[in-house]
Amino acid sequence: MTALLNQSTGRRKEAVARVRVRDGEGKVTVNGQPIETYLPSMASRNLATDALRITGLTSTYDIDVTATGGGLAGQSGAIRLGIARALVELDPDLRPALKKAGLLTRDAREKESKKYGLKKARKAPQYSKR
Repeated sequence: MTALLNQSTGRRKEAVARVRVRDGEGKVTVNGQPIETYLPSMASRNLATDALRITGLTSTYDIDVTATGGGLAGQSGAIRLGIARALVELDPDLRPALKKAGLLTRDAREKESKKYGLKKARKAPQYSKR
């Protein structure tokens, strides 16, 4: 087993992804499964591995991810941020390219909290005049 090079965390919505980077041949596993089976959609797989593609390191590192919370879209966004952060820690020269692509920015959009007297955050009960 290869030595752990770096560990990083990514978050999006309710999802949290702990990313571990090791030297290897480019295998990405999420919760013990290959990324192809864990994220069946090609779009979410591409989103999650954007940082590797932009830096050209798709076959340099093995990446092991533990993703919890949220749905698949949130988890793929969290994986994306975690991988980008880990790569910057390994090689600070990659920072400008990843920053320009917007991969180092945490997406701060969260679910709005429910208000009392309403059914959801903004949805009001049906109004009846008579």
